[in-house]
Amino acid sequence: MKAEDWTLLDRQALGAVRLSLSKNVAYNVVNENTTYDLFKALSNMYEKPSASNKVFLIRQLVNTMMKEGASVADHVNEFNSILSRLMSVDIKFDEEVQALLLLSSLPKSWSSTVTAVSGSTGSTKLKFDNIRDLILGQDIRRKTFGEYSNSLLSAEDKGRGRKQDRGQKHNRSRSKLKKKGQSKNRQDITCWNYNQKGHFQNMSHPRRGLDGIRVRGRDVITIRTQSNKE
Repeated sequence: MKAEDWTLLDRQALGAVRLSLSKNVAYNVVNENTTYDLFKALSNMYEKPSASNKVFLIRQLVNTMMKEGASVADHVNEFNSILSRLMSVDIKFDEEVQALLLLSSLPKSWSSTVTAVSGSTGSTKLKFDNIRDLILGQDIRRKTFGEYSNSLLSAEDKGRGRKQDRGQKHNRSRSKLKKKGQSKNRQDITCWNYNQKGHFQNMSHPRRGLDGIRVRGRDVITIRTQSNKE
């Protein structure tokens, strides 16, 4: 590759890196003319094993807490990133300490998992890789079970809705038939006093003698009435 081509590619890479930096950081590396010089300046600023950088990274690691409902994979990646930066400033935690810090960063909904891990290991030292894999696997199982539970609940709700609709339709049809039958029977009743259909007892005066209630041409009930004089 020619020197001119290499210089062009380097300046393109330099511009891409500068665009990805925040304004406060970009001001500190504005005088760097090559990509190598830019990364060297950033390394001295943030990866230099100074006391302030170490305190900042340790504080960031301890305060990294996963929120309820957040992505487990993203949280584990962020945790690993902080551990890698700590290793770059010559700070390396023990395997068990890393595993315990990861477990302690989980939200309350993971308390059962933390308890299960504590009970299953006993006096055996924890390993960070095993705990990481366990958490990621548990997250996959939770998502799968959650989707299965949601599908069951949705199917159950649909079944209940269909039963309720059928019951309401059945009740409405029964009430309509009942009202229709009642209105039909009342209209077919012939008044025993005036021999008129649709004329009821509260509209009639007592008549002396023996008469009957006729329903569709049949004598159903025979009633004996007497006057008060007798």
